[in-house]
Amino acid sequence: MEQIRKPFQGVLNIIKFNWHLYVLSVLFLGGLLILSNYLPFNFQFYTLLLFALVLTSTFISLLVSYYVYDLSNLYKLNWVADNHEKIEIVNISAGFDETSALIKSKFPNSNLVVLDFYNPKTHTEVSIKRARKAYPAFPNTKEITTSNITLQSNSADKIFVTLSAHEIRNDDERVIFFNELHRVLKPKGQIFVTEHLRDFSNFIAYNMGFFHFLPKSIWNKTFDRARLIIKKEQKITPFITTFTVEKYGVTT
Repeated sequence: MEQIRKPFQGVLNIIKFNWHLYVLSVLFLGGLLILSNYLPFNFQFYTLLLFALVLTSTFISLLVSYYVYDLSNLYKLNWVADNHEKIEIVNISAGFDETSALIKSKFPNSNLVVLDFYNPKTHTEVSIKRARKAYPAFPNTKEITTSNITLQSNSADKIFVTLSAHEIRNDDERVIFFNELHRVLKPKGQIFVTEHLRDFSNFIAYNMGFFHFLPKSIWNKTFDRARLIIKKEQKITPFITTFTVEKYGVTT
């Protein structure tokens, strides 16, 4: 498959879109160093220990991000079988689309529909706004809402939702969204939901940032309430999971 992504693109995007957080970290670390010069020796030790912990945590998160977004198979899509037939594919993002060009490259004969449920009123993270400015939307991307996917019922063979569904923070809204996916999906179609999980691996990688992700138990409840069942669960890396989801009662 054609290599579309550039070296270090993933980790550099994280720094570019979240630069304010790294500036705050540098200021905090600098403040700790300055403060340690005015403290008694015993307190200096704890201040420098905190400095080391914050610095190490930041370095680990960037290192893991580089591994996940630049070195792993995440964007090679080799975790889903090739298909050169003319099938209907839907790709859904939440304001920042890194996968549509890759999907079209992997499924060149498909009819690819790209949807975006980004809502500036509810998705207020500055990182998404910066990403949207830096990268134009995939051609013919259609704006939708999480409660109204403007596609015909039983029309999609494959639906990709990559690192976006967790942005739907409300449980009921997320269930409504997946019920819409259920409606659009063909009886023997598949939904590929790729996410970080709120688990031990992501806690080690992102510290308290892992609370932005959802635990597996929440995904299980979401799929169940949307009348969907997990047919396959793949660990693309220890930090990324892809659920292959289908409609209940379908035999393949």
